[in-house]
Amino acid sequence: MHPSVERQSGPPWAAFSNTIPSLLKDIPVIIAGLALLYGLMSLTRYWAGPVNTQPVIHLSPSALPKYALFSVARLAVAYAISLAITLVYGYSAAHNPRAERVLIPLLDTLQSIPVLSFLPPVMVSMVALFPATQLGVELGSILLIATGQVWNMTFSVYSSIKNVPREMLEAAQVYRLNWFQRFVQIELPYAAIGLVWNSMMSVAGGWFFLMACEMFVLGNRDLRLPGLGSYLQTAANTGDTRAIVWGVFAMIAVIVLIDRAIWRPLIAWSEKFKFEQVEASQTPRSPILNLLRHSRVLAYSGRAIVAPLREALSLHFSRSNTSRSLVEPKHQLRRLLSRVLAAVIVLGVIYAVVKMGLMVARISGSELSNILRGAGVTFLRVELVLILSALWTIPVGVAVGLRPRLASFAQPIAQIAASVPATALFPIVLLALIRIGGGLGVGSIILLLLGTQWYILFNVIAGASAIPTDLKEVCDVYRLSRVERWRKLLLPGIFPYLITGFVTASGGAWNASIVAEYFHFHGKTITTIGLGSIITRATDTGNFPVLLAGTIVMALMVVTVNRLLWRRLYALASGRFSMNG
Repeated sequence: MHPSVERQSGPPWAAFSNTIPSLLKDIPVIIAGLALLYGLMSLTRYWAGPVNTQPVIHLSPSALPKYALFSVARLAVAYAISLAITLVYGYSAAHNPRAERVLIPLLDTLQSIPVLSFLPPVMVSMVALFPATQLGVELGSILLIATGQVWNMTFSVYSSIKNVPREMLEAAQVYRLNWFQRFVQIELPYAAIGLVWNSMMSVAGGWFFLMACEMFVLGNRDLRLPGLGSYLQTAANTGDTRAIVWGVFAMIAVIVLIDRAIWRPLIAWSEKFKFEQVEASQTPRSPILNLLRHSRVLAYSGRAIVAPLREALSLHFSRSNTSRSLVEPKHQLRRLLSRVLAAVIVLGVIYAVVKMGLMVARISGSELSNILRGAGVTFLRVELVLILSALWTIPVGVAVGLRPRLASFAQPIAQIAASVPATALFPIVLLALIRIGGGLGVGSIILLLLGTQWYILFNVIAGASAIPTDLKEVCDVYRLSRVERWRKLLLPGIFPYLITGFVTASGGAWNASIVAEYFHFHGKTITTIGLGSIITRATDTGNFPVLLAGTIVMALMVVTVNRLLWRRLYALASGRFSMNG
C-alpha cells in the first residue's frame, strides 16, 4: 500500500469523533428551527380560531411571555410585508423616471399621514374579508404596524440604488447581467447596510405604535389583541403602576434579545457588502453569526434549496428578456387592458377630487385663514425639530458608525429609546413644563424630537459604517485635520444617508404634529397653534370639511417640500456626493 494512503487511514471511529464537535454546533440551530416551527403552528391555530368578542387582557406578569410572543409575531409579519413592498417600490422608483415623479412624492405624502388615520379603512376591510375568524383583526393590526415601518426602508433602498457606483454598473453591463441578477448581485448588496439600519428603525417604530395597533375601538366593538401593547395600554387605563413597570421591563428585555439574536448578526453580516478596497481593522462581530456560518444544516439547506431557486430565477428572467422581442405582439391586449385600467383610475381620481372640492368649498374664509396660518407654524416647528435633531445626531451617529465597539454598546440603547412611545413620556414632560411656566408650544417641539430624531441617527450610523476603510486610511496618510476630515470625507460620505434620514424624520414630524399640538391632560384639552391641532380638533368635533381641508393642505405642503428641497438634494447626493463623484 502506498505510504500516503497509510497515513490517511486510521481507526474507523476517528472520522466520527471529528464529526461530533461540528454536529454539536448544529444543535442550537436545530432547536431554534423547531421552536420557530412550533411558534408558527401555535400562531396559525390561534389566528384561525373564532373572533374573541369579549377580549380580556390579564395584567399578571405570568401572561407577559405569551403576550410578548404575539407582539413579536405581529412585528415580524409586518416587517416581512414592509420589506417586500420596500424592494418592489424602491426598485421601481429608482429605475423608472416616469414612475419616480409619482412614487416619491406619493411615498412622502403617505408617510406624513398618521398611523391611526389608516385604522378605520384597514380594520373594516380586514374584518369584512375574514368575519368569522381572528385572522381579520390580526391582519388589520399587522397592516397598521406595517404602515409605520415601510417608509424609511423604502427611502433607504431607493437612495442606495440611485447611488450605486458607476464601475459596478459597468461591470454588470460587461457581464450582461439581466435586471434580476443586477439587483441581487449588485444593487441589493450595496443597499444592505442602509437597509439593515433602517430595518432596526422600522421595528422600533413598530414598537412605538404597538399600543395603538393592539387596542382600539371600531364602532361599537372594543378590539383588544393579546400583546405587550394592549398590556401596557390596559395597565395605563387602570392606573396599575406595577403592571406598567412589568410591561416596560418585558418590552425592553425583548428588544435587547432581538438585538443580540438578529440585529447584531445582521450588522456583522452586512459588513461584507461595504464598498472598499482594504479590509477594516475593526469590524462588528457576532457569536451567533459565527455559529450560523459554521452550521452544516444551514449550509446543506443553502446548497439544496436556496442556490437552485436563485439559479432558476436568474435563468427564468434571462430567458424572458431574450424572448421579449419575439412575443411583443402578444402583449397588445395586455397594454390595452392596462390603459383601460389607467383611464378608470384617472376617472375615479377626478370624481374624488370633485367631491372633495365640493366639501372643502363649504368652509369659511376665517377657517381657511386659520388652516394656512397653522400650516405655516407647523412647518416652522418641523424645520426647527430637524435642525435640533441634526445638531446631536450627526456627530454621535458618525462616532458610533466609525467605532464598532461603541456601536455594540450604543445601538441597543438607541433602539430602546426609539421604541419607547413618546406619548407615554409626554405627560411627564408636559407637567414639568407647566410647573416652570412653559406650555404646549415648547412641549410640542420636545414631543416631535422624541419621535423623529432617531430616523436621522440610525441613517447617519449606517452612512458612517459604509465609508470605505481605504478612504479613511488615505486621510490618515495625508494627516488631515479633524475639520478637513469632516469636510472631505465624513460629511460627503454620510450625505446620501443623511438626506434619507431628513426625509423620513420630516414625514414622522408631520405625522406626530397631530398628537403634539393637541393634547388631553388631567381632563383638560391643551392646544397650541398649528395644523396638527386644527386637524385633531376637527376630528373631535366632527367638522369634516375642515378636517379634509387641513389634510389636503398638509399633503400639499409635504409634496411641495419634496419637489423643491428633497428631490434636489437626492439629485445632489446621487451626483456630487456618491462614489461616482
